[in-house]
Amino acid sequence: MSSLGIKGLILGGAFGALVAASAGGAFAEDVTVSFLTHWPPETVAKLEAAAAAYRKDHPGVAVTVRAVPFGDLLTTIRSSAGQASGPTIAGIYDLWLPELVRDKLVAAAPDTNAAEVKAEWPAGVATAASVGGTVYGYPNEIDVYALNYNKKLFAEAGIDAPPKTWDELVAAAAKLSDKDAGRQGFGMINSWAAGVVHPFASLLASNGGALVVDGKPALDSDAAKETFALYETLVKAGSSEATMGTADANTTGPFLDNFVSGKTGMIIMANWWESALKAGMGDAFADIATAPIPVGPKGDGPHSISYSWLTVVSAAAAPAEQKAAWDFLAWLNGPTSGANGASAMGDILQSMGILPTRKSDVAAFKDRLDTPFLAGYVSVLEEARPFPVVLGGQEFTEALQAQIEAVQFGQASAADAAAAAQADAVSILERAAQ
Repeated sequence: MSSLGIKGLILGGAFGALVAASAGGAFAEDVTVSFLTHWPPETVAKLEAAAAAYRKDHPGVAVTVRAVPFGDLLTTIRSSAGQASGPTIAGIYDLWLPELVRDKLVAAAPDTNAAEVKAEWPAGVATAASVGGTVYGYPNEIDVYALNYNKKLFAEAGIDAPPKTWDELVAAAAKLSDKDAGRQGFGMINSWAAGVVHPFASLLASNGGALVVDGKPALDSDAAKETFALYETLVKAGSSEATMGTADANTTGPFLDNFVSGKTGMIIMANWWESALKAGMGDAFADIATAPIPVGPKGDGPHSISYSWLTVVSAAAAPAEQKAAWDFLAWLNGPTSGANGASAMGDILQSMGILPTRKSDVAAFKDRLDTPFLAGYVSVLEEARPFPVVLGGQEFTEALQAQIEAVQFGQASAADAAAAAQADAVSILERAAQ
């Protein structure tokens, strides 16, 4: 990385004020800031390298990094709250933010940091890092969904183009399926909440519907019932096999393996799994292309669900730790900490094939984002619909996951699953709001 220091730079606006306040890196005493993430070892190493670069100009601050599996991340944040050994900074899924704010576990961003987030990130992304108009962290990545398909399998099945409508999706899935060859036309994830719900929600949005409308669940809408019915149709036709879709938050398992090996013709998945595909497919990755989500009968066009990650600061951390943490996050996410006008965080995200969210990072990585795989995701950003960030959101997601999986495994009809999902959601969100 080049241009790693921020000392002596003259910047305008809120970020300029923030830099001026922290330039020179002087702290009254040595401070250690701990950073909790779920990133893999190779990415942790990049974050540690950025922390070391920051320390050169801020000798009074040491940033240590700890990683836990994604499944343990929220539990670790909660269980260590208020403890001396608890993390100062944590990377979190935006769905968790309202509850962490309610429980007073995260600190509101100082005015200068908050102004920077509001000015330099798209409004929708900044909103996902906020509760009640108050900014609580720095947005890092945005993930959106697109149809991933195997061009080689499409050509062999005589399919000229990716499906644009649900009818075309069902027809293409049937042509791609070959039970004797152990191949399914359309893959659905199971065993991982977000992996199950986000593709479903993207199809729902592309059918003119939404999971939540005006704070109320809308899983009993006609659009939602039709989305459940689409899944039922694909399963009953033999175009989707639930046993081929097991996955976890790292996409390891049959879902990834079957797509990599050409046993799945197409799936709906987020942009961040590009690195896993490349690692698994090698040269065959060139066979993979992306396209917008197929549009349902009630839809006005393709819409992806989007979700974000952000870094927050513990409300229980000592004042000196909090100050150092916000200073480090401003530097890490600022346009002078990385190479060629990008932030160090942008460099880290791009190393994983993740779309950065800071406007200057998007510009800095324009050439890298213009690839056959990522361009399909960039093209759907404008029409993406944020996943609802509400109190009870995680429990809501897990309950919906159970009903979608019941359809996938043939344990419930589409109609019954939609009714049960709505009843569950109403109960969960009402209880969370009390």
